[in-house]
Amino acid sequence: MRIGFGYDLHKLKTGRKLMIGGVHIPCDFGEEAHSDGDVLLHAVIDALFGAIAEGDIGSHFPPSDIRWKDVSSLVLLKKTMEIIRERKFSLINLDCTVVLEKPKLLPYKEEIRQTMADALGTDISRISVKGKTKEKVDAVGRGEAIEAYASLLLASD
Repeated sequence: MRIGFGYDLHKLKTGRKLMIGGVHIPCDFGEEAHSDGDVLLHAVIDALFGAIAEGDIGSHFPPSDIRWKDVSSLVLLKKTMEIIRERKFSLINLDCTVVLEKPKLLPYKEEIRQTMADALGTDISRISVKGKTKEKVDAVGRGEAIEAYASLLLASD
């Protein structure tokens, strides 16, 4: 068994799409990033690489590489899962928290869970996604940023 933990934070910027867990959340701002900036998937990818002790998202998909410019983070997640499977591991469960003042995630939670389950090649019952706020405290609380946490368990096949 291997435990992984991931964290990511991105500034928010008008004129960008807000992507969370592979799902476009309609609003007038999105994550500022080299890729699509999906903070949740970035945290999950870091947790996966952490669980197998193979670095982080930046070491596998560096922002200096033009191939990853504006790429969908779902593509990065699927490539990461190929590496996980090559190392003979499978996902047992994934628990995630997204911290964002607005918009609320509740209307999108099931779609996010299903999109992530599909990309991870697992059942939705293994994926938990929670939305939290910072109660208007710090940059996230002021609506200037978004952050996500992910913890997961892998088992060797």
